[in-house]
Amino acid sequence: MKFVYHPDAVLHQPATYFNRGLLRSLPEKPERMDALATVITRRGHELIRPGDYGYGPLAAVHTPAYLAYLETAHARWTAAGDMGDVVLPNVSRMQRTPSYPTGVVGQTGWHVFDTAAPIGAGTWTAARAAANAAIHAARLVAQGDDGSAYALCRPPGHHATRDQAGGFCYLNHVAIAAQSALPLLAQQGRPARIAILDVDLHHGNGTQDIFYDRDDVFFVSVHADPATFYPHMAGYAQERGEGRGEGYTLNLPLPVGSGEDAVLTAIADGLRAIARFDPAMLFVSLGFDTFADDPLAAFGVTTPGFAHMARLIAAAGLPTVLVQEGGYAIDALTANLDSFLTGYGV
Repeated sequence: MKFVYHPDAVLHQPATYFNRGLLRSLPEKPERMDALATVITRRGHELIRPGDYGYGPLAAVHTPAYLAYLETAHARWTAAGDMGDVVLPNVSRMQRTPSYPTGVVGQTGWHVFDTAAPIGAGTWTAARAAANAAIHAARLVAQGDDGSAYALCRPPGHHATRDQAGGFCYLNHVAIAAQSALPLLAQQGRPARIAILDVDLHHGNGTQDIFYDRDDVFFVSVHADPATFYPHMAGYAQERGEGRGEGYTLNLPLPVGSGEDAVLTAIADGLRAIARFDPAMLFVSLGFDTFADDPLAAFGVTTPGFAHMARLIAAAGLPTVLVQEGGYAIDALTANLDSFLTGYGV
């Protein structure tokens, strides 16, 4: 397995966000990266620094207006005066939106769907660095340099839609990486068909939204039931895709409080569905927030349970790209990634 990481991922540094009407400490901290990187180097692996793949791969997934907004929002927000230190919405998209707003406050309401995606001075740089790491990992695997790769990404990405940030996410790294791999597979005469397995605690609503009408990407998500858990408006079992994509989305929501056995059983079910799809590559949105003692805990996966999870994924026998998503119990992150890599056999 190859490991890819860009140090600029730590430059995203907002300290707080709004949740359930309260200003709270942001659990998505730069220290997460130090903890995860330490495991990789301690196990004797090199952290590969990715190149800059430019705007092309980002624009293949996200809209031009959204990318322009992310790149300029903080500077414009600060220049406007009488603003906070981070960019957060105070308006939202309305039922009828005849005009795209020209001001940064209006654009923030258009492009940020909740109050859990604060944009700081280093957010764009960090998100681009993370996207480049995911793209690089995908290229290593798609071009046959290695059977698997791990992209150490921060901030996470799976909640970001084509044109909106939310849930600590700005660029959808796994979607960008998967999309970038498809033409490489086609050039090699391999089936241009990819599966994405999301094992983060939260539903990957952004990833689902991006590929919802596609039949070349099969999206499977195991997550806490959105009836009572974030993101609330996506991730229900009846969401199966539309148009050509009907039947190419599989949501496996579990009740909040589900234990390790239930989570691992659902992942095994998802992997069996992926095997029937017969993809050329597998992408995994890897979240450690299913950990029993995570600050956002809703599942009961133990540290040894991540080794079992990894064995299930490795047993699929597919060229695999692991893209880091959530996991906020910083003191336990090292042990959880260590367990996962041991289970994966690297």
